[in-house]
Amino acid sequence: MLDKILCVDDDPITLMLCKKVIIKAAFSKETDTAQNGEEALKYFDKIKENNIESQTIPQLIFLDLNMPVMGGWEFLDCFSTDTYIEFNQKTKIIVLSSTIDPEDLEKSKKYPMVIDFLPKPISISMLEGLSSKL
Repeated sequence: MLDKILCVDDDPITLMLCKKVIIKAAFSKETDTAQNGEEALKYFDKIKENNIESQTIPQLIFLDLNMPVMGGWEFLDCFSTDTYIEFNQKTKIIVLSSTIDPEDLEKSKKYPMVIDFLPKPISISMLEGLSSKL
């Protein structure tokens, strides 16, 4: 079981479903959410401001690609920089998308922290399959 997961998606129903499936599968002790990439970056900025040592950082992020304000690709570009190095080396990312475009799948491979690209929505069997990759 993971200590903490961050789900980043602009759809509140998807976020609620994500939390419910994670709880039902006993996959993580805690699940935080952000509604777009910018909110997710602010989430990590806040951890950094409040002393990273005293907080549990997410071990895994479920990331949607198509979101307003800042989408998944923009988030990955920012998260890959040295500004977030203490996080991007410890936090793994699963890209969740409603459409599996082969070009998106290839693009996701250029980000070392992305360990998988899966279709929405998450399911208990999907989480069980991820356990071996974490």
